[in-house]
Amino acid sequence: MNRNIKTQINVNGQLMDLSHPQVMGILNVTPDSFFAGSRKQSEKEIAERVRQIVEEGGSMIDIGAYSSRPNAGDVPAEEEMRRLRYGLAVIRRECPEAVVSVDTFRADVAKMCVEEYGAAIINDISAGEMDANMFPVIARLGVPYILMHMQGTPQTMQACPHYGNVVKEVMCYFSEKVQRLRDLGAKDIILDPGFGFGKTLEHNYALLDQLEEFSIFELPLLVGVSRKSMIYKLLGGGPEDALNGTTAIHALALMKGACILRVHDVKAAVETVKIVNAMRQSRYVCQ
Repeated sequence: MNRNIKTQINVNGQLMDLSHPQVMGILNVTPDSFFAGSRKQSEKEIAERVRQIVEEGGSMIDIGAYSSRPNAGDVPAEEEMRRLRYGLAVIRRECPEAVVSVDTFRADVAKMCVEEYGAAIINDISAGEMDANMFPVIARLGVPYILMHMQGTPQTMQACPHYGNVVKEVMCYFSEKVQRLRDLGAKDIILDPGFGFGKTLEHNYALLDQLEEFSIFELPLLVGVSRKSMIYKLLGGGPEDALNGTTAIHALALMKGACILRVHDVKAAVETVKIVNAMRQSRYVCQ
């Protein structure tokens, strides 16, 4: 595995060290996210979720106001902004020092969240495909950018996913996108293979099996598999039954180079990071 991966990103003027994997807690201010337990809409629910993420050891809060589950309905930009303003105001009040990531594919929404609320990271499921202004705006804002692979859109991505070689095609996709971002002057880029976004069960596990191949980019890798259908369609049940499978994949992903885990269950993910780190440290003890 390539050992020259960039392990520091600039968040709000401070360096975050990703050589110790970080846990990003999910905060959905939506009425229709795929995991019902993650939907937080009232001020009380949002505040409780923010405190839970921080108290359980999450180092980042990823707030989203547009459900990206398969076949999700469209949300107008004005409504997405309204939801985010509501949620970001609660985060600012409850935990003003929190590192906040905003899950949006709209450049204007990203700009508003960074300039008005101090959001530190933009997490774009479409890698600029759904808004041509996103890359130039990210370069001007100078914030870390999570570049995710998705085939199609949330409305179409699971209609008929197809690849010749899913790993090679995702890598080629990243290669072109990363170069465009660098040409524009974007600084901190984080890669997300997009588990569950325009992929079959087989595609998802092929990506997991070869996850270490993405170290060739020498960029931090984010893995978001929390309670997704790639787990419960294999094991049975639904999202509410998928915590054990999620934890198993988190351990594998960390061993294959993941730097950030985007999760619903923060405590379980933090414990997984601790176990994998202890295993790694034992190598030096035994030498």
